[in-house]
Amino acid sequence: MKKILSVILMSLSMLGISHAADTTPAKQDPTWLTQARASIKAEKYDQAIQQLQAANEVSSADWNNLLGYSLRKKQPPDLVGAEKYYQAALKIDPEHRGALEYYGKLKLINNDLPGAEALLARLDKACTFGCEEYSDLKEAIQKYKSRK
Repeated sequence: MKKILSVILMSLSMLGISHAADTTPAKQDPTWLTQARASIKAEKYDQAIQQLQAANEVSSADWNNLLGYSLRKKQPPDLVGAEKYYQAALKIDPEHRGALEYYGKLKLINNDLPGAEALLARLDKACTFGCEEYSDLKEAIQKYKSRK
């Protein structure tokens, strides 16, 4: 039996099939991203802002999006700053689903329904088979319309 198993393993290795130990590790998020997400999840927006500013990853769409989100959610919110960072995220990645959703919600806060609907249309294109960000913004728009 051992002989059969060793022949099978040798055959597999000659065919180029790798063992699990040979697989490369999955790409991990940078530390700043993991820390900022944890702070945001804990609703510690000022802490997330500090972590993101310390990282200073201005060329990252995720960095800009999370900074915009944190500025929008902190008390009191900085809506002008949030908009600046959402726009920067979308300039880097025009299909960044998080930025499209959150910028759409900011548009609703600013009573800009057409702007929010335009971002929803962009999300619809970015989410080929639907996505959570599209559903969340669509729901926010429906709630906004029901209050008007």
